[in-house]
Amino acid sequence: MSYPEPPPGSGDPYQQYPQGDPYAQPGTPSGGYPAGDYSSGAMVPYNQQTGGYQAPYAPVPESEAILTTIGDISITQTTVITPAGRFPIKGSTWNASDMTHTTTGVSTTGVVLTVISLVIFIWACGLGLLGLLFLLMKEEKTQGSVQVTVQGNGVFHSTMVPARSPQTVMQVMQSVNYARSLAATH
Repeated sequence: MSYPEPPPGSGDPYQQYPQGDPYAQPGTPSGGYPAGDYSSGAMVPYNQQTGGYQAPYAPVPESEAILTTIGDISITQTTVITPAGRFPIKGSTWNASDMTHTTTGVSTTGVVLTVISLVIFIWACGLGLLGLLFLLMKEEKTQGSVQVTVQGNGVFHSTMVPARSPQTVMQVMQSVNYARSLAATH
């Protein structure tokens, strides 16, 4: 069974392309690429919409080095760069929420060693009770993330940084405090 083709035109929900070149889009030169100089190897100029993906921000100028990053937030001496936009670091507001939890339990290594020692106990009596001491081996597991939000100049952005250890939480908090100090001094 064949279904009828929708009529081409401005109201076409299927965005039918002109006959002949399946990649040619209405209003663009042959090949479907917008007009421009591509000698540098760049396929699409900055800020040109491409297939539903909008480039989040322009590259950092060479005069400004990125001092630190927190998730997908980059910080230079004078600018905060996020996928939501760029804005001056002066007067920006930073918040961090620790949403991690740490649990303590029997380590996997301890369970494996206990099982091995019990197998050996069956084979060579007398070592099985010693193997139960391996169950005293404990390990800590940190799960969750740290949420960092930044706001300034009408732009708001939030990011989640996954934490696998308490050191990750400390590092993110130190980076946020560094960004707060830059915001206060500039």
